[in-house]
Amino acid sequence: MRKKFLIIFLALTCLIAIGFKFCAQKNPFYSKNTTKMQNKNTASKKNVETIDEKLKKRIVLINSDKDKDGIKDQEDIVLGARKEADKKVKYRGNYYVGGYPPENEGVCTDLVWRAFKDAGYNLKDMVDEDIRNHPGDYKRIEGKPDPNIDFRRVANLYVYFKKYAASITTELKPNDIENLKEWQPGDIITFDHREHIAIVSDKRRADGIPYIIHNAPPYAREGDEIMYWMPKITGHFRFPK
Repeated sequence: MRKKFLIIFLALTCLIAIGFKFCAQKNPFYSKNTTKMQNKNTASKKNVETIDEKLKKRIVLINSDKDKDGIKDQEDIVLGARKEADKKVKYRGNYYVGGYPPENEGVCTDLVWRAFKDAGYNLKDMVDEDIRNHPGDYKRIEGKPDPNIDFRRVANLYVYFKKYAASITTELKPNDIENLKEWQPGDIITFDHREHIAIVSDKRRADGIPYIIHNAPPYAREGDEIMYWMPKITGHFRFPK
């Protein structure tokens, strides 16, 4: 009796196992292609480029290296600006004889000329010379040039870059590759909000909006702040042309 029961039990077990295997083979969710489909989906996800990756392929930096250090000017400007942010240079606006504030303090324009210095440009000398030669172009000086402060005023830098840098679009559109490729690392942007100026970073949000590097109270920093300084960008420049 026990032997007969054991034979029946083993037979049922075999039938159940065969039935399960048959169902699994017929079930589309457990087919042999399941693993292939999963691998294909995983590969597809890996192949999807981010906006930042797409832009890096499409953006071509200006072939200019003023200080001959093997780094293009736009990249040098970003690196110079980032040094200010890394040091968290304190925001403090004063008048200094000779023009230059102490290294551990400054305003938004000080971050800009220091970034340019890192690329091999003396922005103070450049602005002072143009004011001497074309004083009428600079309404902010009111006919009285002052080398101690002129290069540290946003209004004067706006005029200078308007004359000697490439003027780029002031429209900024998230997720729009054609628009976003015009916002390149090292670009200079000015705002009508508190007459502010900043450098475009090489870092971006997921939607492609670039970070900025600037000095605003309480100190210099790099971050996702460009939209805060809206509502209006008054200038977007690239130097040199």
